[in-house]
Amino acid sequence: MEELKFSSDVLFVLLGAIMVLAMHAGFAFLELGTVRKKNQVNALVKILSDLAVSTLAYFFIGYSIAYGMNFFVGAEELAQKNGYDLVKFFFLMTFAAAIPAIVSGGIAERAKFNPQLAATFMLVGFVYPFFEGIAWNNHYGIQEWLKTTYGAGFHDFAGSVVVHAVGGWIGLVAVLLLGARRGRYTKEGRVSAHPPSSIPFLALGAWILTVGWFGFNVMSAQTITGISGLVAVNSLMAMVGGTLTALWLGKNDPGFVHNGPLAGLVAVCAGSDLMHPVGALIVGGIAGALFVVMFTLTQNRWKIDDVLGVWPLHGLCGAWGGIAAGIFGAKALGGMGGVSFMSQLIGTLMGVGIALAGGFIVYGLLKKFFGIRLDPEEEFNGADLSIHKITATPERESGW
Repeated sequence: MEELKFSSDVLFVLLGAIMVLAMHAGFAFLELGTVRKKNQVNALVKILSDLAVSTLAYFFIGYSIAYGMNFFVGAEELAQKNGYDLVKFFFLMTFAAAIPAIVSGGIAERAKFNPQLAATFMLVGFVYPFFEGIAWNNHYGIQEWLKTTYGAGFHDFAGSVVVHAVGGWIGLVAVLLLGARRGRYTKEGRVSAHPPSSIPFLALGAWILTVGWFGFNVMSAQTITGISGLVAVNSLMAMVGGTLTALWLGKNDPGFVHNGPLAGLVAVCAGSDLMHPVGALIVGGIAGALFVVMFTLTQNRWKIDDVLGVWPLHGLCGAWGGIAAGIFGAKALGGMGGVSFMSQLIGTLMGVGIALAGGFIVYGLLKKFFGIRLDPEEEFNGADLSIHKITATPERESGW
């Protein structure tokens, strides 16, 4: 029976890893549909390359920092317990790789390719697992201190803060250090429209992410016995809430409508195992509204050229999700309890602070010593990743 139990857990976590891995196709198509046509191929190459580099960084460095396990042992030892430790690594690696995938959407169309790969390695190898170890592996006694002081530790079931807020706030730093795309804002302060190149691809990316998210959230239990139907229903309700408020406030704009469910799903990750479905609906609805309002402000008033809106979508909605778990997870609002508002607030602010510090160190050093932005000619021609140069022909006027 024990062997069967481990085998079932291996399959369960493996399926979760595959579903989250598929979400990276969603990241790719969401970016592909949002950027201008001349940058579509580069967007695809960037996401896949970041995934490969993330795997190496997490395998050799990051996983050890977060969980104290390394892979420099024999294959027989690695395969113990039917390989559960290996598929757990695979599952958590797909979470780690979401960090550069999130950042990628913000810095699209003007970032150098090789420095971005270097940033990916450092973020996934060092910055992300540092906070991951604090939140999910009780490093440095911080969780124990929160429990002693406020009655409960920081709770982030599936990564509203650990993954999304961290990725979103790092993305904000990268966007600010890069500056806006050339021609995005006029000297008079007006906004030059850069409409999505393909609404169908944007929608496809959003749907792939939405479906994969149920693996992201439900499989975060990491064992068969830990499966919770509550997590699945709460994810669904938050998705619906985010969709409807984005539809309403975004005035049926397809870009807002397809990012609305993602905003709701980002926010519900942290407390999806604790909230009542009505609470999850409210949390998702607030997240959808937060995305629409803050995306509009950042682009139009603050002149922050965050191409896919990764800071509002992941950074702000992720932080809201971390705090919301301490509100709607409480028994007074229909939740299961066992959470503390203050612990959620402190843990969320800690994640944001680590993301900002890590982002400034990584991208600041790369900007100082190597440069992170394309020269004007490359940016104009659409070679935003400097992957290769192709002689222009009439059939290739799109610029790839």
